[in-house]
Amino acid sequence: MKLYYSPGACSLSPHIVAMEAGIPLELVKVNIPKKQTESGADFWAINPRGYVPALELSRGEVLTEGPAIVQYLADQKPESGLAPKNGTMERYRLQELLNFVTAELHKSIGALFNPAMKGEWLDNQLALIDRRLGALDKMLAGKTYLMGDNFTVADAYAYTVLNWTRLKNVDISKHANVTAYFARVGERPKVKEAMKAEGIGG
Repeated sequence: MKLYYSPGACSLSPHIVAMEAGIPLELVKVNIPKKQTESGADFWAINPRGYVPALELSRGEVLTEGPAIVQYLADQKPESGLAPKNGTMERYRLQELLNFVTAELHKSIGALFNPAMKGEWLDNQLALIDRRLGALDKMLAGKTYLMGDNFTVADAYAYTVLNWTRLKNVDISKHANVTAYFARVGERPKVKEAMKAEGIGG
């Protein structure tokens, strides 16, 4: 399988999942502004949406959207425990978490990469992010990971998005559970391995 990625982007999430599950991936770096792969291929032809991640399966199909990709990868190695069994209440809870990360954390923190976001607009966005981090802090109370003691695909995604707070100098220290969680996930050997492979700091 091929994972189309950009260093540190949301494609880091399926990269971490694959590492944790022991699934070998061919990494294909994408220049997002130019919509080209490292070899010069037209990325629009691979993913008509023009963004990462995209996972090319062995039979040639391309799967897009991070929450779908991480569940697909986890289901290839159910013994990894990265996703509960399909049809269980626990699986729906996982999907609930993935939706929270993608709709609330990813959307709000990712907006900071817009260079036009300044002044009052930026202040309002930072206030929104703080509220979302507050909600995440409550969700993590008394837990090692988002679903309890076991690391899942939701943690790979949440960690990826939280990593952007460092890039954009967003102070998360007032949210003690989030701060401890971020450090804990960052110490996982496979997380470090994925980040090193992408050439980004852990």
